[in-house]
Amino acid sequence: MRARRFDGWLASAVLGHFLVSVFHGRAHDGGQVALSTAQSLFVYIVILAMPFVGLATAFVRPRLGGAIVGASMAASLLFGLINHFLVLSPDHVSQVASEWRPLFTSTAILLIITEAAGLVAGLRAAIGREVFS
Repeated sequence: MRARRFDGWLASAVLGHFLVSVFHGRAHDGGQVALSTAQSLFVYIVILAMPFVGLATAFVRPRLGGAIVGASMAASLLFGLINHFLVLSPDHVSQVASEWRPLFTSTAILLIITEAAGLVAGLRAAIGREVFS
């Protein structure tokens, strides 16, 4: 039986995204940007939990784990683009309290970057590393 290789890119993407999410959550709290129940469920399940579920799965089924990470990061990316930059709402970067706007906006941008990186890392694992070598 072949030993499984640890996927550092996948792990880095998941952990980096989680770290940025924590700071973005603090900006939500400080700026008093409340989420609906549906949005909160999406954040906790898809944005926060599923990347870790995918990472854990990748240890035993690398392609499936990568697919889970990639899908959750793609959904997170769309959610963030829509809610932070496209739809004018209390969650839009222009609507956050001015003292929290720099942290909120910078972490929203970093989320886009980490989610795109997670999507690529997930696809890389799901499709197979040899495609991207």
